[in-house]
Amino acid sequence: MSVTRVVVVEDAARMPDLLGSGDGVLREVERAFPAVDIMVRGNRITLTGDEDDVAAAAAAVEELRDVLGAGVPLTPDVARESVRMLRAATATATQPAGATGASSTATAERPAGVLSRSILSTRGRTIRPKTQGQASYVHAIETHTITFGIGPAGTGKTYLAMAQAVAALQSKRVNRIVLTRPAVEAGERLGFLPGSLGEKIDPYLRPLYDALHDMVDPESVPKLMEAGTIEVAPLAYMRGRTLNDAFVILDEAQNTTREQMKMFLTRLGFGTTMVVTGDVTQVDLPGGTTSGLRAASEILSGVEDIAFCHLGAQDVVRHRLVSDIITAYAKNDEQEQGRGPRPTGQRRRFDREERQ
Repeated sequence: MSVTRVVVVEDAARMPDLLGSGDGVLREVERAFPAVDIMVRGNRITLTGDEDDVAAAAAAVEELRDVLGAGVPLTPDVARESVRMLRAATATATQPAGATGASSTATAERPAGVLSRSILSTRGRTIRPKTQGQASYVHAIETHTITFGIGPAGTGKTYLAMAQAVAALQSKRVNRIVLTRPAVEAGERLGFLPGSLGEKIDPYLRPLYDALHDMVDPESVPKLMEAGTIEVAPLAYMRGRTLNDAFVILDEAQNTTREQMKMFLTRLGFGTTMVVTGDVTQVDLPGGTTSGLRAASEILSGVEDIAFCHLGAQDVVRHRLVSDIITAYAKNDEQEQGRGPRPTGQRRRFDREERQ
């Protein structure tokens, strides 16, 4: 049965913002609900189609109106994520009580509440979580001493952790920020690097500097580093230290060994928050070496005050193709699980040497 529903936007001057640049937001809603005919006239949005589809589309439009009212600029990505979150909330609400497979920690929060949550306002812009997964990750950092952020590239693991660190420093909840990562090359062997120690490790730590410069005035970064308020160092320099009243971020943790991960976690001091980020599908360790991140997720699961947040392709906030690429690789990995391990390049070189 076809029905018609009208959504009225009281502030007609905001209609261009609601529709998006080039009507991009509206087209995203039309793409999400292809069975609904959407017509815009003045400050009225008319939706026609099947009753259930119209109700869902109207809820999406009303939610986007609330998101805009909360001060969040609307983009096609924001519209896409809002629709996805509303559908997930609907699925959760209609799931039978006690159904298996439902996460006990998952909460069906409205997109307006998630997307308008401010972490840090700096340099004329506000950093916010852009997906439900990111919002859960941010909440875990705020409520746990140690948080593991595990997920593919582009899900904001390091960036959001850095924003939380800068916010904690500005509010004087911590006295310093410590950023570290293992100095492991991504599938290439660069050989010995020239220069001082700082110049040698700089290429490995550059992603942390990039995120830091987005949130702190670049001119003040050298002064903060000289004063020890911000420290960027390779993981090897963490041994023997106790880190008190600090916000510590370990990036690219999938490239730590089991022993390195244990060493890092035991640096925890009083008043310190730790965030460990990594992607277990992009391990650059030599063949046969167990990733410290994977081992920690098995050993520490269930330990009080340690949170594990798993982000997925739906949390990618880079180009939308990145999400499709991650999904395609994940499907390919599932297909190849039963074929046994693939030989590494190093193993093939050994084979050739043995034959000679």
